[in-house]
Formats: sequence, structure tokens, C-alpha cells
Amino acid sequence: MNQHKFSFRVGLLLILVAVMSAVFLVQLYHVQVTEASDESGAPANSFTYYTRVTAARGEILDRNGNVLVGNRASFNLALVADVLVNSDDPNEYLRQLVVLCRERGLEYADHFPVTMEKPYEYTTDEYSSTWNGYFKDFLQARDWDSDISAPQLVKRMRERYDIPVDWSEEDARAVVSIRYEMALRYCTILPTYIFLEDVDSASLAAITDLNVPGLNVETSTVREYYTDRAPHILGYTGKMDRDEWAYYKDLDYEMDATVGKAGLERAFEEQLHGRDGLRKTVISADGTILEESYVTEPIAGNNVELSIDLNLQATAEDKLEEMILWLRENGLGSKKQGMDAEGGACVVMKVKTGEILASASYPDYDLKTFSENYNELLTAEYDPLINRVTQGLYPPGSIFKMVTTVAAIDSGVIDRYFQVEDKGIYMRFADVGYYPRCMLYTTAGASHGVINCMQALAVSCNYYFYEIGWLAGIDKIDATAKALGLGESTGVEIYEEIGHRANPEVKDKLYTGDYSVWYGGDVVSAAIGQSEHLYTPLQLCSYVCALANKGIRYQATFLRRVISADYQELMEEKQPTVMSTLDISDEAYAAYSEGMRMSVTEWNGTSHSVFSDYPIKVCAKTGTAEHGSGGSDNGSYVLYAPMDDPEIAIMIYVQKGAQGGNLGRIAKSILDVYFSASSAVDTVPFENRVD
Repeated sequence: MNQHKFSFRVGLLLILVAVMSAVFLVQLYHVQVTEASDESGAPANSFTYYTRVTAARGEILDRNGNVLVGNRASFNLALVADVLVNSDDPNEYLRQLVVLCRERGLEYADHFPVTMEKPYEYTTDEYSSTWNGYFKDFLQARDWDSDISAPQLVKRMRERYDIPVDWSEEDARAVVSIRYEMALRYCTILPTYIFLEDVDSASLAAITDLNVPGLNVETSTVREYYTDRAPHILGYTGKMDRDEWAYYKDLDYEMDATVGKAGLERAFEEQLHGRDGLRKTVISADGTILEESYVTEPIAGNNVELSIDLNLQATAEDKLEEMILWLRENGLGSKKQGMDAEGGACVVMKVKTGEILASASYPDYDLKTFSENYNELLTAEYDPLINRVTQGLYPPGSIFKMVTTVAAIDSGVIDRYFQVEDKGIYMRFADVGYYPRCMLYTTAGASHGVINCMQALAVSCNYYFYEIGWLAGIDKIDATAKALGLGESTGVEIYEEIGHRANPEVKDKLYTGDYSVWYGGDVVSAAIGQSEHLYTPLQLCSYVCALANKGIRYQATFLRRVISADYQELMEEKQPTVMSTLDISDEAYAAYSEGMRMSVTEWNGTSHSVFSDYPIKVCAKTGTAEHGSGGSDNGSYVLYAPMDDPEIAIMIYVQKGAQGGNLGRIAKSILDVYFSASSAVDTVPFENRVD
């Protein structure tokens, strides 16, 4: 971000502050109440009340200063119960208010747990435990039976609040709900009743013309999404529930505060939230403002700068979607495999820091319309709400073979030139009727002949890894996989599934009876990434980073740094954190790095068609994974580059993508963007601040 762009951003922020301050000074309501002078020194015939001023939430930016999530100014309408109930006809004021809202299609806050129409029934199943708890408090405060029927409750509420008997049921029920909301403020710790949120200017003018006593215009901010990218990782905000309150109350949050509910909004809640202010207002009996001042001023939240590169994120999302849609339309080979492709994930990470540069999950959704489309998204085909990068658990297939390589070499049972003759059918377990095959034999009736470790990786020969996996043993394979981060937490800030490695203990936990027994055949199946292996794409990308780092695995992170609300102060800068290390020998490192490189350079290598003429040395591995759910196999693809000094790692996974080789095209597009921009100096707001 250059100085001109940053100055513009600061200007917008100042304008926002000015607008909000102006609205604070213009009170668009009339109050009709008299009180005696209180101990605070307020004049006689005046009324003093306090209003919470919501702090602006911090912005979320990508690593280059592009604002992904920010705020816009909004107006809320709050009801001050004490003012309204002391007016000449509070019910009639409320009836006029709800009728106008009905006419304009405005949805106001209504947590009264009874249906809108007769025959009245309770709707407690539709509310959170928080609001159901408030309802119980309400009944208890009035000594009303907890088993009172819904019709009887409405009748009792109409009587208690003197709602005219000649009113329509619709109007009466609506006013009852508002009286209920106001009453909750007396029997709970809920703050001011926010009747309407984010009101448009035309509706605001129409409502204020009603001159409802105690109806106060408050300024606030609403979350604004400036990108349609990365919905699964950015997340969303909402009103906290009772369980969240148990935590946030110790951080001085209000009971009905808006908090991050998912993704990075939730992960960085404490950095983004800020601190609400408190405003004191003294008004006369005719509604004139006598005094207005801050008891405490609001403090805006800090800004969070992510490791995400928006250009790489867009490329990953677009190319992943294009590939899956192409597979559904065309399929692969004569059998049209992949036409049943369900979804996929793509992760891009910095090898030497653990920073996540891109995280794409398909299908996805639009955060701008998330709320109104939520119910449809819940039942939509292919589960668009699932973040496949961190929540999807998949068998790795042949991209696991580097684990078996390290395990076999560093246990001393082979070196990288150790040769095995691929005979197509692996006969070690013929006596029990188990005949695992090399993929080449299955598809073409051929074999790879006599090959060494590097050659086996280049052509992804299952037979070779059956044998060296058997020689290494499951204990060594399992320990190596664990040290490289598979079946372990990545340390990422958002929710992640952990999955599990294939080993006797896991199988015993997953199954019962004879199915729980670990057999010799399980070892060779595990050696090629099958059996009970289940990992997230993020784990698999972190694992590839560890391979590129010769055994050093860094915490996966979306955080680059935290910057003050005015962009003037660096509050926190994320430092690379080592999660685990594995002492990989030079021999093992040479074996898998050269083997992954040969998959590109050799004519029969699984990545040759995509990267053979690429100007940067790429180390890649394809994978095809059986999954047991029917249809096409899953496809996987990993790489790191450059070979001699790795900077970037990529992992791509497509459910029922048939095979991994074709996914290299996605990786190539990502590398094109990364290396075309890598020479440019990162520009970020903090460095380019205006002094």
C-alpha cells in the first residue's frame, strides 16, 4: 500500500469518526418525563441515562495491505424503557411504531418466545439457551408458573400492561413482545434495548417523525466485506450466546456484544474487538439535551494483517473451481472418471515460516449473503459450509510415500539406490489370499521392472513401497509420519480436525472383533498412504513444508501481525514457531527430493507433462487415494519449489478427482503468480504510515 492509498484510507476513517460524532450530538427523539434532581447534580425536571457506545471493530487485511473486512457507519434505534413507560401513552406509541415497521418491512428485535398468531404456542426451540434463560428469569421475577401455557401468558401480559381489548391480535402481540423486551432489562443484566439495527435513512426519518418517547438514534458500525474471497477462513460475527458470555464477561464485554463466531473473526476476537464506551445524557422534560458527555470513550479494535496473499488466494480458488467443474463436465479417460467430483481444497504455505498464503475450499459461499442464505447452505449439495482445508479428512494416497522413504532409509534397511523388481502383483501375503497390485499392472497389465527409490517415487510404483514399507515396519513408519506432523495439530488459529495415522492402536479403536486386528497386509497398505490414514489438506501441506525443511515443521498460521487502529503502532508481529523436528539424514533427503524432482524431469514421471519445461526447479508428487465411498478415487498433489532453496509448498486435494496428475495445472498457475510477484517488496500499511 503506497502513501497515497494509505492517506485515502485514513481520510475515510476520519470522515467516519466525524459522521458518528455528529450523530451523537443530534438526538432525534423527544422525551416526556419529569424527575427530581438526582445526586449527580442534574437539574430538576430532567432525566439522566447512560448509553453504551459500541467501539469500531478492527479491520482484517491481507499481507499486502488490501482490506478484506472492514466497517461502515450504521444507525440503530434503541428504546430507553424508563422514558417510554413514563410517557402519556406508551402502548399507543409502540403500536404506531410496529405498524410503521410492518409497512416498511423492517424486522425488529423480538425474543418473546410465542408464535405471532393464534393458537399461541411456545417457540423456545427456535431460540438459543441464552434467550431461553432470560425467559425463565422473566417468569421467575413475576412469580409466574414456569409451566404457564402460551395463550395464558399472552393474556396475562395484555392485562399486566393494559393493552386495549379492542386492538387487533397482531398489534397486541407485537406490543406485548416489546414490553417483554423492555421488562427483561429490569430483571437481567441486558443493556439498552436495541429495537432496530442498521436502519436505512428513509426508514430512520419516518420512524423519528413518530416522536416516540425514549426512542434514541445510536450510531454503530456494521461489518463490511470488501472481497468475495476466503469465506471459510475469514468467518463472520454475531451476538454472543450464554456460553460465550461465560468467557467474555471477564474481558468486560457487554452481554449482547457482537463477537467473532467463526474463522479468523473468532480466532482474533480479542485483537479486533476494541472496548466499548459509555455516554451520559441529561435531557429536560421537553426533550432538550442539557448535557452530553463521555464517561468512557470507545477504543477501536486493532487491525489484523493476515499472511494471506489476495492474488494467490484468488488464483487458488478460481483454478480449483475450474478444475472441479471441468472434471464434472468431461471426466478423465475412456471411463470418464472424475465426473462425480464433489469438492476440493488447495493450500499454499511459506516453507520457512509456516505462513499460509492461500487457503481455498470448494464449494464455497458469499459472506455478504451468508445470513439470508444460511438455511439453504445447510442443505446445499456438496456441503459448502465445510472448510475442507481444515475440516476435511482424507486418505493421502501416494503423496504419503515420502514418509515411507524416510522411514526405510533412516532405519537403515535400505539406501536410496536399493532396488526392487516390480512384478506387478505383490505375493508376500498370497498364503492368506491378499494380492496387492501396482497401479501400472492394474491399469495396463505391465510393471516398472527393477527400480530404485528415486525412480519409484518418480513413477509412483506401489510395489516398491509395499516392499520397503514391510522392511521398515509400521512402528518406524508411524513415528516418522508423526514427527512430520501427520495426525497432529498444525497449530493453526481456526478450528481444525486432527485425523489419525494408520497403526495398530488406531485400528483397534476404530473397529471391533476381527476387523480391529492389525495384519501384515495393513503395513503395506499403510506404506502407500491407504489403510486408516486420514488427514486434512492443511496437515498434508504442513508435512510437505517439513520435507522441504529437512524435518523442521513450523506452526501453520494465518497471522502476520497486529497493528493499532490508527495504523501507527505495531502491536504484535508473528514469529515462526517450530512445532516438531525430525533429524532426516542427507541420504533420505536426497532420495525424496531427487525422486520428486524426477517426477518432473523423467518422461514417465507423474508430473512431467505439467512442469517439464518450467523455468524453476519443482519437486512434486501425485497421489490417487481409494476412499471406500463409491465412485471415482480421490486425487491429491503436492510440491515445493525451488528445489535447491524451497520457498513455497502447495497441496491440492479433490474428492473423487480420479487421480492427482491433472491437479498439477492448478499448482502451475499458483507458482506463476507467486514467482512473478516474489521480486516485489511487500508493502504494508505500517511501513507506509503517514508521520
